[in-house]
Amino acid sequence: MAPSPLLSIGQLAARTGLSVSAIRYYEARGLVQAVRTAGNQRRFPRADIRRLSFAVIAQRLGLSLAEIERELATLPLGRAPTRRDWQAISRRIDGALAARIGMLQRTRDLLDGCIGCGCLSLGTCTLYNRSDRAAAGGAGPRYLLGDRPQDFPDPARD
Repeated sequence: MAPSPLLSIGQLAARTGLSVSAIRYYEARGLVQAVRTAGNQRRFPRADIRRLSFAVIAQRLGLSLAEIERELATLPLGRAPTRRDWQAISRRIDGALAARIGMLQRTRDLLDGCIGCGCLSLGTCTLYNRSDRAAAGGAGPRYLLGDRPQDFPDPARD
C-alpha cells in the first residue's frame, strides 16, 4: 500500500523533528502550505518533509530565515520539487556555504593563537597584532574574519 500523499501536522513533526508550533510558524511564513480537511485539520503534502528538512539543515549551516525563505520561494507549492529545483538552490547557496566553511576552518586553525580581536592577552598577540594594529580593519576578530597580520602596517617596524 502506497503511503498517503498528505500528512497530518503531527506526522510531519515526527518525520522532520520539528515541533508542531515550529511547523505552524513556518506555515505562517509561507515556507509550507497546508490544505484543510472538512474538519478543518491541516494536511501537508509529503514533499513538505523535504522543504522543512532543508530549513532545518540550512539553519544549522548558518543561513538566515530570510535566506531560507528566499530559496524555498523558488520551489513550487503543490508539487514535489524536482532534482533540478534542488540543484538550483544548491548552486545559489554554494558561495555562502563556502564562506562559512572558510570561517570554520580559520576558527579551528587560529582560535588558540592571536585572532586580531584586540585583547592582546596571548604572547603571540605582540607578534601578530602589535599595539592592536588589526583594529584598523574594523571591529571584531580581524584574522578570523579573513584579514592577515601582513594586511596591517606595523608602526614599530616602519
